[in-house]
This record gives sequence, C-alpha cells and structure tokens, in this order.
Amino acid sequence: MNINALLDLAKVQGATLATAESCTGGMIATALTDIPGSSAVVDRGFVTYSNAAKMQMLGVSAQTLKDFGAVSKETAREMAEGALRAAGTTFAVSVTGIAGPGGSEHKPEGRVCFGLAQSGAETLTELVDFGALGRDKVRLASRDHALAMLQSALERRTA
Repeated sequence: MNINALLDLAKVQGATLATAESCTGGMIATALTDIPGSSAVVDRGFVTYSNAAKMQMLGVSAQTLKDFGAVSKETAREMAEGALRAAGTTFAVSVTGIAGPGGSEHKPEGRVCFGLAQSGAETLTELVDFGALGRDKVRLASRDHALAMLQSALERRTA
C-alpha cells in the first residue's frame, strides 16, 4: 500500500477523508497522518470501540446493533455514513471486527467488516475473514484493506 500515492490522488481531486474505526483503534487515521502534508486531505478520525460510542458519535442505530451486532456489514455501513455526515468529507471509511483472541462460531476471530461512504454515491460494504492470524496481524490487515478501499474509490473517481 502506497499511502503517499493515496494522499496525492486525494489532493489532486480535492477530496477529503474521514475514518470510523473500531477494532483498528485509530490505526487507519495514524497511517494516513504519519505522512507530512496529510492535513490537506485528512479531516478527522473517530475511534468508536464501544457500541455506545458508535451510536453517540456516528449515529449507528441501536436496532442495527441489536439485530446484526457490532461486527456486521450493516454496522460498518452506518459507521461510514455517520462519519461522512459528521465530517462533511468526500469519503469516509469504517472498520469493525473481531481482531482476537476469541470470537464465536458465528463471528470468528479475524472477521472484519468494512464500509466506504462517498458523497453522492452508494455506500460500499465488504466482509473479510482474515482468519485467526493473531490480534496484531488482523489489525494490520484490516488497516491495509481499508486504505486499499480508499485508494480504489479515489481511482474510480478519476476513471
């Protein structure tokens, strides 16, 4: 993942970015803001580890959390859309998952859901089962996947 290229593409387009993170705990925002000059495109990041934070900061519905759980494409969608709404950015990416250790039969360790909201376009969601790689590797893989989603969305905008 070339974060410099992602940021350069956003700058050229005049696009702005926000993140909404649960299992990554701010790793996506950190990766973006580690690059000098990223403030030209990175607006803010939300770390919403608890369900209460997801509801309060991003407007995730209590019913969605009850019906689908925090680790679901539905929650990832509402997180991304809530971040986009709150930040007023061009793009918002979200991540929620089970980094481990632990998990269950229905939501195993390494299952991560992503959302990508864009002004004027339908929100994309993805579910990735990274497997029981261990907490650190799942979190890093989730960070990289979210950044790749952002880069792909920026590239589609220029196509």
